[in-house]
Amino acid sequence: MKVLILSTELLILLSVRSWLANGVASPLTYEVTDRITGNPLLCDRCPPGTFLRARCSSTKKSDCAPCPQGSFTELWNYIGRCLRCAVCGRNQVVKKECTPISDCQCECKPGYFYSQDYDMCVRHSECPSGQGVLTKGTPERDTVCGMCSVGTFSDISSTDQICTQHKSCSAAGLQLVLKGAIWHDNLCANCTDLKDGAEYLKEIVPAFFIHHKIKMKRLRRVVNKLPSDNVRKQEGTLELSFSELHSRIRSWVSSATSMQIRQLPAILIKLRASHTGEKLQKKLNRIDKNLLRLCQEMIGR
Repeated sequence: MKVLILSTELLILLSVRSWLANGVASPLTYEVTDRITGNPLLCDRCPPGTFLRARCSSTKKSDCAPCPQGSFTELWNYIGRCLRCAVCGRNQVVKKECTPISDCQCECKPGYFYSQDYDMCVRHSECPSGQGVLTKGTPERDTVCGMCSVGTFSDISSTDQICTQHKSCSAAGLQLVLKGAIWHDNLCANCTDLKDGAEYLKEIVPAFFIHHKIKMKRLRRVVNKLPSDNVRKQEGTLELSFSELHSRIRSWVSSATSMQIRQLPAILIKLRASHTGEKLQKKLNRIDKNLLRLCQEMIGR
C-alpha cells in the first residue's frame, strides 16, 4: 500500500511538472468528493515546502504542514508526505543544500567530472607528456589537452600543467648541446665547466621513461636491472604501481654515476625494449658530439 501511495504522489508531481514545462499554470486547487455529502469539492493545494496533512471538507480547508527536516516539496501539491532529500553519490559533493522547497544539488568533487557515457563522476583526464592543458577540467567537463607547439614542452602527465617555453641557453651564456623536444627542455652546457655527456642526459632520463610508455612488466624488470653501487638491490617491484616505479627511477637517477647512466640504453636493449634503448643512445650520442664540437670551437676562438 505504501508503494502505491508513493507512486500516486509522484504521478501528481510529474503531472504538475508537465503543466509547467508546457507553459500551463499549475492550478492552486484540486477536485475531491466530499466523504459525507458525496458532492464534488475544490480543495486548496499546499504550497511548496509543505504537504497535505488532511484534505478539505465542506466545513474546513486543506490542512498543510511544513516539510520535516530532510524532505521537500518544490511545487504546489496535495501529496501526503514530502519527498526525501536526495543523497549525493560516489565522487560527488553537495553543490546546494536541500531546503523545504528544493532538493539538494550535487556535483562531482574536485578532480572529477560527470561522464554521460558512464553516468557517473570519473577522474579528469591527465594530459600526457608532450601535451599541455588547454582547458582545466570542471565538474561538468573533462580536461582539454593540446600538443605542445614548437619551442615548448611538457615533461609530466598532468591535469593542470600547460606547455612550458624551452629555456634559452645563449641568454645564459651557455651552449645548446641537445635541442628540446615536446617532452623535454633544451639541455645547455658551460664549456668552462665541462661535464660528462651522461650528466646532461640525466636531466631528461625521468621524463624519457614517462614519455616513452614502457609496459608495466618490462618497466619493473628495468628498475630491477638499474646498476647501483649499493650491495643490496632494491626489492619488491612486483607490487609497485607505474607512479612508484617512476619514483624509483627518479631516485636512482639522482645518485647514478655517469658510467651507470651510460649503461642504461644497453639495459633497455637487453630487456627487449630495443627501440626505446636506441632512442636514448641517440640522445646521448648527440650530446657527446655537440659537446665535442661546440666546446672545441669555443676554445679555438
